[in-house]
Amino acid sequence: MKIIICGTAYPMRGAFAQLNAMLYEHLRKNHSVKIYSFKRQYPDFLFPGKTQYEQGSETVPVFEDDNIIAIDSINPCNWLKVGKQIASESPDLVIFRYWMPFFAPCFGKISRIIKNKSSAKIMFICDNVIPHEQRPGDKLLTKYAFKPIDYFVVQSKNVADDLEKFNVNSKPVLLTHHPLYDNYGEKQGLEDSRKFLSENYNVKIDTNDDVILFFGYIRKYKGLDVLLKAIPLVNTKHNVKLVIAGEFYDDEEKYMQSISELNSAGNIFLVKDFIPNDDVKYFFSACDLVVLPYHHATQSGIIPVAYYYDKPVLVTNVGALPEVVDDEKTGYVVPTNDPESLASAVIRFFQSGQRTGIESNILHEKKKYSWESFTESLIEFVNSK
Repeated sequence: MKIIICGTAYPMRGAFAQLNAMLYEHLRKNHSVKIYSFKRQYPDFLFPGKTQYEQGSETVPVFEDDNIIAIDSINPCNWLKVGKQIASESPDLVIFRYWMPFFAPCFGKISRIIKNKSSAKIMFICDNVIPHEQRPGDKLLTKYAFKPIDYFVVQSKNVADDLEKFNVNSKPVLLTHHPLYDNYGEKQGLEDSRKFLSENYNVKIDTNDDVILFFGYIRKYKGLDVLLKAIPLVNTKHNVKLVIAGEFYDDEEKYMQSISELNSAGNIFLVKDFIPNDDVKYFFSACDLVVLPYHHATQSGIIPVAYYYDKPVLVTNVGALPEVVDDEKTGYVVPTNDPESLASAVIRFFQSGQRTGIESNILHEKKKYSWESFTESLIEFVNSK
């Protein structure tokens, strides 16, 4: 099958660039695959981070001839050109990764041109259908993007339910798993990882410290405020160190004030940068427990990263998070916006003796999140319709 993936890719940074590269890597074992990626993903004035480009290495190489840097997200003339260019390649399947309505006009127009000028089928892999932070017009934009699509793929029941709200029932929908992030490198030794963080990020944690990790963009919906309220409650009964690693996409000052007030003992470490690909493995290898204290969510790519590194996960009972974290088997599920419950679960993890069993369960559980089974399910889905 001749397949084209449309979406962000290296040298752009972020989870979706990594996912598209891994999708390319695994599909091309049996198919002809190219990626059409962005030459402009966001206008600079709309991007809240420091840079849109990866500062580390390309962890999943895409052959230069297969990475067509072409799409301008805000230029309709470009959409016409790219749509015609893709159609001229006569692909069998074009896969878009959809996660926010900002891209709906671009993806929707390119899809329509491809369908008008070729026999290609169009697939949307929907990481989100309804965005985390909603704005007026989102639903209209998403409806526009979805109309020409032949196949939808979702990776949680929660997102599948959101998709139903857009009346796509006549279109085939595949509900499958979110595959592991196996691209950041192998798990590192605990002592070596903590030494690396100390030397490179000034995160001073010893081998015998109990460490929890909050990883990823710091946005309002991710609930770091709740975790910061929980830390003093934890430390009344069990001493832990908290590592926060991620770029601020929210008001930095309010978090810095909370951290300053709480950190008299030096138990909170903040790395307020986007973590390069090469260093992700050290943060996950160095921690004992990954915490996602979200106020609301659809799904999260942090959990598949944690599972890849055999790390238990503590999540709140929102969105699809409880679908992939089995309470007291692969981690803990607690009510949202509840510092007391969050603190209790952290204490229970370190003091109850459940830790070894949870880590063993993850080794078994993560087998079902392989890329091989994910890509096989995509192709079987297309061939069956």
